[in-house]
Amino acid sequence: MTQTGIHELDEVERIIAAGGSAVEARTLCEIDCGAGRLPLRAIALGNPDPAVPAIGVFGGVHGLETIGAQVVIAYLESIVSRLRWDITLHRQLEHVRLVFVPAVNPGGMWRRTRANPNGVDLMRNAPLEARERVPFLVGGHRFSPRLPWYRGPLDAPLEAETAAVCDLVDEELLSHGFSIVVDCHSGFGVNDRIWFPYAHTVLPVPHLAELHALMEILDQTHSHHRYVFEPQSRQYLAHGDLWDYLYLRALERGDRVFLPLTLEMGSWLWVRKNPRQLFSRHGIFNPLIEHRRQRVLRRHLAWLDFMTRAASGHALWRPAGEARELHRRRAMQRWYGGLPP
Repeated sequence: MTQTGIHELDEVERIIAAGGSAVEARTLCEIDCGAGRLPLRAIALGNPDPAVPAIGVFGGVHGLETIGAQVVIAYLESIVSRLRWDITLHRQLEHVRLVFVPAVNPGGMWRRTRANPNGVDLMRNAPLEARERVPFLVGGHRFSPRLPWYRGPLDAPLEAETAAVCDLVDEELLSHGFSIVVDCHSGFGVNDRIWFPYAHTVLPVPHLAELHALMEILDQTHSHHRYVFEPQSRQYLAHGDLWDYLYLRALERGDRVFLPLTLEMGSWLWVRKNPRQLFSRHGIFNPLIEHRRQRVLRRHLAWLDFMTRAASGHALWRPAGEARELHRRRAMQRWYGGLPP
């Protein structure tokens, strides 16, 4: 097993070795970090048949937000460890495809920066312009890679990491009739939020009814959860959002349902409980005290397990006909003030 010197990347390799023939691991590309090259790894398991649903779990898009990668790794590790004894899991994997990319930005993790080694924010790198006004800098810009939220040069090819994610989504998720993505981040507010598209416009997505139905079964299954489920546009708009870009590509296929979600863990709560974290760039985005980190992992593992089950059983909760229209109307009232689509 290759040692990278980055704890999260080495954990991924250990889990791959433990999974043996039950997991499919590959290197999507290698990222030049000056002192060497780091692999961008993807792991898949379950049924590859396009007729079954699929779920992708991503983390580490921003190199400073290591807790996102750790949540994905902990969930992957729990699944691989259960393969030894859990017959129910084996049966579930006959009916769903699971894809993991725990560290989308290994170079950023190595450099301990939000951006990749080229200074590009991978969540602002897609060729998509916001329709309405975006916040200065935060919404994505092309001024300089020395500033955070840099999109990359105009008309430049996608960054290697962004292109690799797009290719993987095309192959492993959009090839299925129904798929969900969960992308794990941290650093916004005191509440844990589940964001869905759009980030480039305040308009509602075509699959608003499905997202409302998904929120409803989450509320019913975990009645005391603390997640705020909402469109990202309620908080801010941005240029170049990767999941907006891939969602729009899925819409072009017509017969696909692709629901990308972003888990935005509320890191301000960790800072409030431990104000000294403000003096650490790493501490602004991650719980530095171990018992808090473990609590974060436990809480989100339960949600990721719910999401996998929801993907697997989508045919039972996805609304159709009059029920779909009812969900759409209720979603418009909840998130968009009842405005017409």
